[in-house]
Amino acid sequence: MNIVIITGASSGIGREFALQMDSHFPKIDEFWLVARNGKRLAELGRSLQHRTRIFALDITKKSSLDTLEKAAFLHDAAVRMLINCAGYGIMGSFCEQDADLELGMIHLNCEALTDLTHRMIPYMRWGSRIIQLASSAAFLPQPGFSVYAATKSYVLSFSRALGEELKNAGIYVTSVCPGPVDTPFFDIAEATGSTLAVKKYTMVTADRVVAQALKDSYHKRPMSVCSLPIKAFHALSKAVPHSLILQATKRMKKKEKKGL
Repeated sequence: MNIVIITGASSGIGREFALQMDSHFPKIDEFWLVARNGKRLAELGRSLQHRTRIFALDITKKSSLDTLEKAAFLHDAAVRMLINCAGYGIMGSFCEQDADLELGMIHLNCEALTDLTHRMIPYMRWGSRIIQLASSAAFLPQPGFSVYAATKSYVLSFSRALGEELKNAGIYVTSVCPGPVDTPFFDIAEATGSTLAVKKYTMVTADRVVAQALKDSYHKRPMSVCSLPIKAFHALSKAVPHSLILQATKRMKKKEKKGL
């Protein structure tokens, strides 16, 4: 049975992947939709033409990953695409944040993603794809977004290295690095009162990010970057020492505070 697994499928970019892929991929037998909110997954499943299997799970729990792995084994699944979208971010000064929330970010964004990827690779075949949701925050350190940016740097580095390891097996990995996306992500990220000032200049829609990601995955590209501003930011992060960028960012934030 050929399947696609999408984590974080109940909303945002994960949901958009399911919606866009539904009109294509006729050789896929089932979409396996994974998230904690079973009600939203069921609603999404009813809207899709593909047959779906709902996994209302918290993938930070080992028992949840055991459930997914057991299901892949019992159904003799061939994982044609693994799309890891589950994750969250918290903005604000590191020292002022709840430690459990910060550690939870590491657990979900890094550990759960790594564990699930490790478990599903044995079920992949020649031509399978892995899409990992990183972020443009992965390009350099982000004061005020320090742990989130660090987790996404991990996802980007891990994905690119894994992609090289799996090339000979015909499995291709694409790391998706969008800037701010118009999704419920910021409902959580800005809950502490901190805001991302640049989002009003660089915000894109989830459908645009997903369309670019699927195109880049099809072409076996290791990274997917959507929108010219974020592509320019990526180029800047490679050409200019990070210390200079961080200094400039600090000065900009001071000016913003004075302007308030």
